[in-house]
Amino acid sequence: MKKMLIPMAGLVAAIVLGTSTNSSAQAKTEPPAEVKALLEKHICLTCHKVSERLVGPAYTEVAKKKKYKAEQIVELIYKPKPENWPGYPAMAPMTQVPKEDALKIAKWIVSLNGGAAKPAKKKA
Repeated sequence: MKKMLIPMAGLVAAIVLGTSTNSSAQAKTEPPAEVKALLEKHICLTCHKVSERLVGPAYTEVAKKKKYKAEQIVELIYKPKPENWPGYPAMAPMTQVPKEDALKIAKWIVSLNGGAAKPAKKKA
């Protein structure tokens, strides 16, 4: 009985640690409720997922690729540059997305790479 107790305790600990780590990773990439609502409202999730390729690149890939600032992502929402993402279909300009909503989404995308959601410096 004692011989089985130690391996069982180890198995339980591994399961608990494994699920808490996974939940932690999910929590980091799962959009906050407000952002998720905007992604759904503006049909972004039709082509993009948080961490998987769908039609377009995953948001985590966008965050990593060029270290975009939030304002740059907003510009790409309105005027996509297909040359930035070879191998993907060109994104349609999403001009119907209000700038305030686009900025909230963009700040969240930037945060996926540990980037601060700070405004870009304006050129003098």
